[in-house]
Amino acid sequence: MEEEYSDELIAGQITAGQKDLFRLLVRRYQRAVYGMGLSFFRNAEDASDFSQEVFLKVYRSLARFEKRSRFSTWLYKIAYNTAVNGVNRRKEYHSLAEEDFEPSDSNTPERLLIRRAAQKAVWASLQELPERYRVCIDMFFFYNCSYREIEEITGFPVNTVKSHVFRAKKLLRDKLKEVGELR
Repeated sequence: MEEEYSDELIAGQITAGQKDLFRLLVRRYQRAVYGMGLSFFRNAEDASDFSQEVFLKVYRSLARFEKRSRFSTWLYKIAYNTAVNGVNRRKEYHSLAEEDFEPSDSNTPERLLIRRAAQKAVWASLQELPERYRVCIDMFFFYNCSYREIEEITGFPVNTVKSHVFRAKKLLRDKLKEVGELR
Protein backbone atom coordinates (compact mmCIF):
# COMPACT_ATOMS: atom_id res chain seq x y z
CA MET A 1 0.00 0.00 0.00
CA GLU A 2 2.67 2.51 1.01
CA GLU A 3 4.71 1.68 -2.12
CA GLU A 4 2.17 3.51 -4.28
CA TYR A 5 2.93 6.90 -2.72
CA SER A 6 5.80 8.89 -4.18
CA ASP A 7 8.59 10.13 -1.95
CA GLU A 8 7.68 13.68 -2.86
CA LEU A 9 4.05 13.18 -1.79
CA ILE A 10 5.12 11.62 1.50
CA ALA A 11 7.59 14.47 2.10
CA GLY A 12 4.82 16.98 1.51
CA GLN A 13 2.51 15.19 3.95
CA ILE A 14 5.26 15.11 6.58
CA THR A 15 5.87 18.85 6.28
CA ALA A 16 2.11 19.36 6.49
CA GLY A 17 2.13 17.72 9.91
CA GLN A 18 1.98 13.95 9.43
CA LYS A 19 5.37 13.42 11.06
CA ASP A 20 4.82 9.68 11.59
CA LEU A 21 5.10 9.12 7.81
CA PHE A 22 8.84 9.80 8.00
CA ARG A 23 9.28 6.12 8.90
CA LEU A 24 8.23 5.27 5.32
CA LEU A 25 11.09 7.30 3.88
CA VAL A 26 13.53 5.79 6.36
CA ARG A 27 12.34 2.30 5.43
CA ARG A 28 12.79 3.03 1.71
CA TYR A 29 16.29 4.45 2.00
CA GLN A 30 17.88 2.97 5.10
CA ARG A 31 19.79 0.26 3.21
CA ALA A 32 21.18 2.69 0.64
CA VAL A 33 22.20 5.25 3.26
CA TYR A 34 23.71 2.57 5.47
CA GLY A 35 25.57 1.18 2.44
CA MET A 36 26.97 4.62 1.70
CA GLY A 37 28.05 4.81 5.33
CA LEU A 38 29.87 1.48 4.98
CA SER A 39 31.54 2.74 1.81
CA PHE A 40 32.93 5.75 3.59
CA PHE A 41 33.52 4.53 7.14
CA ARG A 42 34.28 0.81 6.76
CA ASN A 43 32.52 -0.45 9.87
CA ALA A 44 28.97 -1.19 10.92
CA GLU A 45 28.92 1.00 14.03
CA ASP A 46 30.07 4.13 12.21
CA ALA A 47 27.75 3.36 9.28
CA SER A 48 24.83 3.08 11.71
CA ASP A 49 25.75 6.38 13.39
CA PHE A 50 26.12 7.95 9.96
CA SER A 51 22.66 6.70 8.92
CA GLN A 52 21.06 8.18 12.02
CA GLU A 53 22.83 11.49 11.43
CA VAL A 54 21.72 11.59 7.78
CA PHE A 55 18.07 10.83 8.58
CA LEU A 56 18.09 13.42 11.35
CA LYS A 57 19.43 16.01 8.88
CA VAL A 58 16.85 14.96 6.28
CA TYR A 59 14.03 15.23 8.81
CA ARG A 60 15.16 18.67 9.98
CA SER A 61 15.62 19.90 6.40
CA LEU A 62 12.49 18.40 4.87
CA ALA A 63 10.69 21.74 4.71
CA ARG A 64 13.52 23.00 2.46
CA PHE A 65 13.07 20.17 -0.06
CA GLU A 66 11.97 22.11 -3.14
CA LYS A 67 11.20 19.17 -5.45
CA ARG A 68 13.54 20.48 -8.16
CA SER A 69 15.07 17.02 -8.19
CA ARG A 70 13.94 13.61 -7.08
CA PHE A 71 13.73 13.07 -3.34
CA SER A 72 16.35 10.31 -3.56
CA THR A 73 18.83 12.69 -5.21
CA TRP A 74 18.25 15.29 -2.50
CA LEU A 75 18.66 12.67 0.24
CA TYR A 76 21.82 11.21 -1.35
CA LYS A 77 23.29 14.70 -1.58
CA ILE A 78 22.77 15.20 2.15
CA ALA A 79 24.25 11.74 2.80
CA TYR A 80 27.21 12.33 0.50
CA ASN A 81 28.03 15.71 2.02
CA THR A 82 27.72 14.26 5.53
CA ALA A 83 30.02 11.40 4.56
CA VAL A 84 32.58 13.61 2.84
CA ASN A 85 32.75 15.84 5.90
CA GLY A 86 33.29 12.76 8.06
CA VAL A 87 35.83 11.23 5.68
CA ASN A 88 37.78 14.47 5.46
CA ARG A 89 38.44 13.94 9.13
CA ARG A 90 39.51 10.31 8.49
CA LYS A 91 40.77 10.33 4.88
CA GLU A 92 39.32 7.00 3.75
CA TYR A 93 36.73 5.71 1.29
CA HIS A 94 35.62 2.15 0.69
CA SER A 95 33.63 1.00 -2.34
CA LEU A 96 30.38 -0.93 -2.05
CA ALA A 97 31.92 -3.45 -4.42
CA GLU A 98 33.76 -4.80 -1.37
CA GLU A 99 30.55 -5.98 0.23
CA ASP A 100 29.85 -9.70 0.20
CA PHE A 101 27.18 -11.04 -2.10
CA GLU A 102 24.28 -12.71 -0.37
CA PRO A 103 24.35 -16.43 -1.04
CA SER A 104 21.19 -17.88 -2.52
CA ASP A 105 19.88 -21.39 -2.95
CA SER A 106 20.78 -21.33 -6.68
CA ASN A 107 24.46 -20.77 -5.93
CA THR A 108 26.56 -23.88 -6.03
CA PRO A 109 29.85 -23.93 -4.09
CA GLU A 110 31.68 -23.55 -7.41
CA ARG A 111 29.60 -20.49 -8.39
CA LEU A 112 30.17 -18.93 -4.97
CA LEU A 113 33.91 -19.51 -5.28
CA ILE A 114 34.00 -17.96 -8.76
CA ARG A 115 31.86 -15.04 -7.62
CA ARG A 116 34.10 -14.39 -4.61
CA ALA A 117 37.23 -14.55 -6.78
CA ALA A 118 35.69 -12.09 -9.24
CA GLN A 119 34.59 -9.85 -6.39
CA LYS A 120 38.12 -9.82 -4.96
CA ALA A 121 39.56 -8.95 -8.37
CA VAL A 122 37.06 -6.10 -8.82
CA TRP A 123 37.69 -4.85 -5.30
CA ALA A 124 41.48 -4.90 -5.74
CA SER A 125 41.10 -3.04 -9.04
CA LEU A 126 38.75 -0.48 -7.50
CA GLN A 127 41.25 0.24 -4.74
CA GLU A 128 43.73 1.38 -7.36
CA LEU A 129 41.33 3.99 -8.75
CA PRO A 130 41.50 7.59 -7.58
CA GLU A 131 38.84 8.29 -4.92
CA ARG A 132 36.85 10.65 -7.16
CA TYR A 133 36.50 7.85 -9.74
CA ARG A 134 35.42 5.33 -7.10
CA VAL A 135 32.76 7.69 -5.73
CA CYS A 136 31.29 8.33 -9.19
CA ILE A 137 31.34 4.69 -10.23
CA ASP A 138 29.74 3.61 -6.93
CA MET A 139 26.91 6.11 -7.31
CA PHE A 140 26.42 5.17 -10.96
CA PHE A 141 26.35 1.39 -10.49
CA PHE A 142 25.38 0.76 -6.87
CA TYR A 143 22.95 3.64 -6.31
CA ASN A 144 21.63 3.80 -9.89
CA CYS A 145 22.18 7.54 -10.03
CA SER A 146 22.19 9.34 -13.36
CA TYR A 147 25.09 11.59 -14.34
CA ARG A 148 22.99 14.63 -13.46
CA GLU A 149 22.14 13.19 -10.07
CA ILE A 150 25.81 12.46 -9.38
CA GLU A 151 26.59 16.05 -10.39
CA GLU A 152 23.98 17.33 -7.98
CA ILE A 153 25.15 15.03 -5.18
CA THR A 154 28.93 15.49 -5.50
CA GLY A 155 29.16 18.95 -6.99
CA PHE A 156 31.34 17.64 -9.84
CA PRO A 157 30.26 19.09 -13.23
CA VAL A 158 28.27 16.57 -15.27
CA ASN A 159 30.99 16.26 -17.91
CA THR A 160 33.50 15.52 -15.15
CA VAL A 161 31.18 12.85 -13.77
CA LYS A 162 30.86 11.29 -17.24
CA SER A 163 34.61 11.42 -17.65
CA HIS A 164 35.23 9.87 -14.21
CA VAL A 165 32.80 7.01 -14.87
CA PHE A 166 34.22 6.44 -18.37
CA ARG A 167 37.84 6.48 -17.15
CA ALA A 168 37.03 4.28 -14.16
CA LYS A 169 35.34 1.70 -16.39
CA LYS A 170 38.31 1.73 -18.79
CA LEU A 171 40.83 1.40 -15.96
CA LEU A 172 38.80 -1.41 -14.40
CA ARG A 173 38.44 -3.19 -17.74
CA ASP A 174 42.19 -2.97 -18.38
CA LYS A 175 43.08 -4.07 -14.85
CA LEU A 176 40.64 -6.98 -14.87
CA LYS A 177 41.92 -8.04 -18.29
CA GLU A 178 45.44 -8.15 -16.77
CA VAL A 179 44.14 -10.24 -13.87
CA GLY A 180 42.48 -12.64 -16.30
CA GLU A 181 45.69 -12.99 -18.32
CA LEU A 182 47.68 -13.82 -15.19
CA ARG A 183 45.62 -16.95 -14.56
